[in-house]
Amino acid sequence: MHILFTRPLEDCQDLILKFQILGHEVSHMPLIFAKKKKYEEINFEDFKGIIFTSSNAIKYLNLKKINKKINCFCVGNATEKKARNSGFQNTFSAEGNVNNLKELILQNFNSSDGKLLYVSGEIVSSELDKKLISEGYEVKRLITYKINHVEKLNEDFVKKIKLKMPNIVYVYSQNSALSFLNLIKNYNLNHLWMDTNLMCISEKTSAVLNEIKWKKIFIFSPGEEEFLLYKI
Repeated sequence: MHILFTRPLEDCQDLILKFQILGHEVSHMPLIFAKKKKYEEINFEDFKGIIFTSSNAIKYLNLKKINKKINCFCVGNATEKKARNSGFQNTFSAEGNVNNLKELILQNFNSSDGKLLYVSGEIVSSELDKKLISEGYEVKRLITYKINHVEKLNEDFVKKIKLKMPNIVYVYSQNSALSFLNLIKNYNLNHLWMDTNLMCISEKTSAVLNEIKWKKIFIFSPGEEEFLLYKI
């Protein structure tokens, strides 16, 4: 089976390797890239817990002055792996879902335990900080990066895709879906996906790509990629 991953390489390289070991042909077409954003200086000692909703949030944060024993809540396994590799010792993973991340925090961190630092990108799919504040938590959001859209594809990659279209495409955000739509239109690929299954992280993400004719559209959570192979 030919599978196309669209996340930045550092977020999907483990999955690429796993699927290749399973015998699948895997292509990689990143749709977005992160760029560091200047942020205010803060006193990390004011916080008793830290929240990361992406590995980029960790990548672009100055970690030198952070106590690595702080309770560290991560949106998924890839983010938790990045946190652990960065020295954080007390990590919790929500398996890739922001709503599950909120519940994980509610179960493992009391509002009376202290302030939470929520580190994220400029654009988020769910306002986790506001949801936690409504539950009585004190949360500060710190934006460490912004997302940019990929605007060009390698010509050899385009030729390869045209010769053998993917059976499955995984798209992980609305931003990625917008980039994908623009790219396939710019390279005149929008009419080639009728035998491809589209896997999207949410209905809002899939809605961006509804004008393209797909074989089927599935909604999934990170961690379910391999399971989805058996549904098609």
